[in-house]
Amino acid sequence: LHTGSGAPRRMARYDRAITVFSPDGHLFQVEYAMEAVRKGTTAVGVRSKDHIVFAVERKSTAKLQDPRTVRKIHKLDENIVLSFAGLTADARVLINKTLVECQSYRLTFEDSPSVEYVAEYVSGVQQRYTQSGGVRPFGISTLIMGFDRDGTPQLFQTEPSGNYTAWKAVAIGRSQKTVKEYLEKTYSEETAEDGVKLACRALLEVVEAGGKNIEVAVLRQGKELQLLGDDEVEAIVKGIEAEKEEEDKKKKKPSEK
Repeated sequence: LHTGSGAPRRMARYDRAITVFSPDGHLFQVEYAMEAVRKGTTAVGVRSKDHIVFAVERKSTAKLQDPRTVRKIHKLDENIVLSFAGLTADARVLINKTLVECQSYRLTFEDSPSVEYVAEYVSGVQQRYTQSGGVRPFGISTLIMGFDRDGTPQLFQTEPSGNYTAWKAVAIGRSQKTVKEYLEKTYSEETAEDGVKLACRALLEVVEAGGKNIEVAVLRQGKELQLLGDDEVEAIVKGIEAEKEEEDKKKKKPSEK
């Protein structure tokens, strides 16, 4: 409702055009794209010394739907993998652009692109769609993991604004704040040694129904991307739940005394 102050009417003028800043320095369409990311399914990335892990929330598919057509984890190059949160259709377009760029890089330089090069390319495409008329920002954030030529593991996040940053562990999508806070409390070199367990445990802070709704991918240097089967994920989740029960029992014992 209009309150008479004129503020809602003024804001409406600035959020219609992607190229127009509001007086307080905001690009509202970019902020709305970030809101679309926050409504997407959660994705977690954890970087370890010798492997990197994606754990993503998987939406339940319809009974007659082929689950292979609903993928959140995509291989971009031999040792580079992407996951995303946000609008799936936008992700498909951006992933296809990136696949072509990776192939072009190999043809031009006869070498594989670095992880940061791919992250910079993805964020560059996202940024271009924030400053041109007649387009809208990509409603996705991406996580990009991989190994550089010297074997260094890398994990990057890109945002609809076109910004990209490197992380040891990060979460995007629904309830990302809760998952990030959990990772900040628990991440260490010791816990990161088992990246699968840490990523799953972080995701279980916000995902219900256990292993059925979780998809896990593990990347090791020079090896093919490993997508864990449902039975493997279920076993990991049961182990985590058993550990949580033990921890709860230990906490209760002193208070009982």
